[in-house]
Formats: sequence, C-alpha cells, structure tokens
Amino acid sequence: MKVTRVLIQKSVFMADKLAFGEGASINRPPRFCGVNYQFWKVRLKIFVEAIDKGIWDAIKNGHFIPLIENEKVIYEKPWSQWTEQESKKAQYDCITKNIITCALSSGEFFRVSLCE
Repeated sequence: MKVTRVLIQKSVFMADKLAFGEGASINRPPRFCGVNYQFWKVRLKIFVEAIDKGIWDAIKNGHFIPLIENEKVIYEKPWSQWTEQESKKAQYDCITKNIITCALSSGEFFRVSLCE
C-alpha cells in the first residue's frame, strides 16, 4: 500500500512539471508550467477567443472602468449607474482573471499577481 501511495504522489508531481501533460480540452484552458511560453500563449489566445473575443480584448487592453466626465473632471462611474454594456465589459475582467489563474500551474501562479 505504501508503494502505491508513493507512485501516485510522484505521478501527480510529474504531471505538474510537464508542459502540457493534460492534453487539449475545449472546457479547460491550456496549462502553463513554466516552459514553452510561446506555444502556450498561442493556445491560450485561441482558447479565450473561442469563448468570446471581448475577453481577449480585456486581456489586451487591461481592466475596464466606466468613467464620467462632469465639468471637465473625470471620475469613476458608480456601479449602480453602469449600463448593461459597461457591466458586461467589466465582467470580462473577472472572466479573464479566472481563465488565466486556471491556466497556471501552482508554481507559476505565485509568480503572477492578478489582484489590484
């Protein structure tokens, strides 16, 4: 029984080290484990665009914050005043964070900061 446990722990550890050990899935983003970044980047872009091009736009352009200009002063629009389109665009930011964090191995996750 001990031998089985050791082999299972070793195989889980090995899977975390493989670049794309889990294979492709249309439901799960490709995992980045620290190697072959260019390959992963192309696969992640394709994965994200297949869900919604608005999500890829959020990745490229950064965090969306609706703004109001009042007498030449620009400030953040209160959440209660957001339009449906602004809410959808802001939701892309949350979806983006979820996809990216799910696409990173535990070792790479702690090298990336996605929180404000």
